Amino acid sequence: MKLWHKFSLSMVLGGLATALVPQYAAAQSVIKIDGSSTVFPIAEAVAEEFQIAKKGKVRVTVGIAGTGGGFKRFCRGETDISNASRPILKEEMETCRAAGIKYMELPVAFDALTVVINPSNTWVKSLTVADLKKMWEPTAQGRVSKWKQVRSEWPDQPLMLFGPGADSGTFDYFTEAVNGKAKASRGDFTASEDDNTLVQGVENNKNALGYFGYAYYTAHKDKLRAVAIDNGKGKQVTPSIEAVIDGTYTPLSRPLFIYVRDTAAQRPEVVEFIKFVLNEGAELTKEVGYVPLPPQAYQTALKHFTDKKMGTVFGGTPEVGVTIESLLAREGKL
Repeated sequence: MKLWHKFSLSMVLGGLATALVPQYAAAQSVIKIDGSSTVFPIAEAVAEEFQIAKKGKVRVTVGIAGTGGGFKRFCRGETDISNASRPILKEEMETCRAAGIKYMELPVAFDALTVVINPSNTWVKSLTVADLKKMWEPTAQGRVSKWKQVRSEWPDQPLMLFGPGADSGTFDYFTEAVNGKAKASRGDFTASEDDNTLVQGVENNKNALGYFGYAYYTAHKDKLRAVAIDNGKGKQVTPSIEAVIDGTYTPLSRPLFIYVRDTAAQRPEVVEFIKFVLNEGAELTKEVGYVPLPPQAYQTALKHFTDKKMGTVFGGTPEVGVTIESLLAREGKL
């Protein structure tokens, strides 16, 4: 088994136009995946291992249009599978319904959405949700531009912010958790759907702060520092696999999903791929830096897929604070 812990901007950009693994001239079929850049490392690792196992008979392409961008393509019937760092929303459900597209929702992992700063930053030891709101709320635009404006004891230095773009599920989740409403954010920050761009922005700027999926932090932790977040109970918790599992890393812990189009699920190669994801994905998920679900979660997801259980167990509205335990209960695993 290969390790996919270190993925880079060049790997992403070099692989999106074509398949993300060695090319085979005899490729007979293509599975098209797009969506969340957070889920991308998992999908990339699984796609490569699956294609190797299939000896080039199946080609898998993976894009990073963002969760929202991925659902747009998915609901137009352009992709077979959509990666998502949040559940599908009501308007996306309606778009798919109007297009006659049904889908299966399969949770595949958990993420510790990570707030990062440059290692040269000596003043930030931890952050509260209130601190983050001061930085990121819509009214901060053009007004909060210095670290000192967030906390008076911090230096009178520029506050340089890096975050996902508006099509990102990470953007949706973060703004819901911090500002109380999805997509409610200041607009004067450096935005990108490519998390590697955000990584580089924080790496290269002493006064920078950014946020993205945990795997992108672990892949670059020698050049970034993860900030402990106050969980609302007076405890400052640094993002980690353990903190996600025990439920203490809140409110920035969240489930990750793949959505499978009903007609795509009728194709043998897609069936094989989904079975591969649910049987082999836990190990690869951990290798790229995310939190695997318990074994019974993958077993139940496979049963849902085999039984063609359509739709979502979420209500189409943004939710914050879903734990592994509550997800399992909602999926009918407990």
